[in-house]
Amino acid sequence: MDVDQPPVVRIEAGGPGLPPGSWPMTVPAVRQVADEGLDLGRGVTFLVGENGSGKSTLVEGVAVAYGLSPEGGTRHGHHSTRPSESPLGQALRLRRGLGSGRWGFFLRAETMHGWYTFLEQNPGSHDPAFHEMSHGESFLSVLATRFDSPGFYCLDEPEAALSFTSTLSLVGTLLELVAGGSQVLCATHSPVLAALPGARILEVGEWGLRETAWEDLAVVDHWRRFLSSPQAYLRHLV
Repeated sequence: MDVDQPPVVRIEAGGPGLPPGSWPMTVPAVRQVADEGLDLGRGVTFLVGENGSGKSTLVEGVAVAYGLSPEGGTRHGHHSTRPSESPLGQALRLRRGLGSGRWGFFLRAETMHGWYTFLEQNPGSHDPAFHEMSHGESFLSVLATRFDSPGFYCLDEPEAALSFTSTLSLVGTLLELVAGGSQVLCATHSPVLAALPGARILEVGEWGLRETAWEDLAVVDHWRRFLSSPQAYLRHLV
């Protein structure tokens, strides 16, 4: 038996169930995880798909089921500006890995400013002034100050604030986390992030979830075509 398992071995339905016709159970990817469960391996797992495909809903639900604050942060500092999370987190059960720690962090791009305010109101000894930084600088500072311990990291579209070069820095941070024994679940639109060596990629769409290779992702194909010939896309809009 492996006594040094990752923090989360499997995601499955548990706790109070959600009616089949209610949101977010109407989302194919969410329904698939509820019906079949999802084994979560070591290292990084990317959920890649269009807006509305359910990737962020799944990451949020898993983060909440792990005990992390739904608006971002750790297990130890729950805060709320305006509750908007789905009930999925209460309907999921996580099988924890034997011998794994409990540390975790949820980086949720759309609510990070609320987390910054929470830190200002509850200051720690080493917290930088996130609100005084640009959006991208604050994200990079979070990576430098919070992504430094082995654990379970949930990321929802972290590339939202980052330039191309900064996204590459995030790839380097994720590689360091994996080398240190961490596990990462990340929803992304970024072909740069999804190219991380050794990552598992699940493409999310009307089919639910399917494992795929980076070069077969729809977003990779679209970016290749667009960069090769922007007018082939823009002529339909202008």
